[in-house]
Amino acid sequence: MTDPKVVWHQQSVDRASRQQLLGQRGCVVWFTGLSGSGKSTVANAVDVLLHQRGAATYLLDGDNIRHGLCAGPNLLIERHDAAFAERFGLGFGPLDREENIRRIGAVAQLFVAAGLITLTAFVSPYRRDRALVRQWVEGHGQAGDFIEVFVDAPLEVCEARDPKGLYKLARQGKIANFTGISDPYETPDSPELHLSAAELTPQQLAEQVVAELQRRNILLDKPSRQFDIPG
Repeated sequence: MTDPKVVWHQQSVDRASRQQLLGQRGCVVWFTGLSGSGKSTVANAVDVLLHQRGAATYLLDGDNIRHGLCAGPNLLIERHDAAFAERFGLGFGPLDREENIRRIGAVAQLFVAAGLITLTAFVSPYRRDRALVRQWVEGHGQAGDFIEVFVDAPLEVCEARDPKGLYKLARQGKIANFTGISDPYETPDSPELHLSAAELTPQQLAEQVVAELQRRNILLDKPSRQFDIPG
């Protein structure tokens, strides 16, 4: 049911015009996988490669988003009262994860409408949540706007890496609702791209992603440029 007070406003500058200006087609490249699988590392490497090709991109990273748009109650309470923080702050239970991914999907769809190649790096453990984002993005755009990339690394590999020490804390029972330990991860049934993250380097995986984008005509042929990327 729609709200009669809320009507979608058609903008004078449409998506096609924005894409023509940028010389590319907007899309969402949705990286999903276990914590420690390398999602953020690969997404950042893709961002660099695309930037060097003159593409207009933006990377939405799970940890960064949790500092603002999807902040938890402990962060919101620094600027709002307890009731506000409790109502709008997001934890890591199934419902909170669902809302986290819904918010990201809505933002990503707006970026696609702006003609941007939008990279997202989120565990996003549930197939239904990812499917709903695909439905939202493509429903407000076109088929092919959502490109699911499964960054596949076995649990034992991710746990051995444990870059943030989260698996250790989860095994000790100090972190609840941790994907792969106390919460499930539902692998994609048919992702557009399946990356073997335990076998190849992040740079090799990033090159696979860029090649797939080129195959899908997301990118126009542009001369590569060299930039100094911090870090």
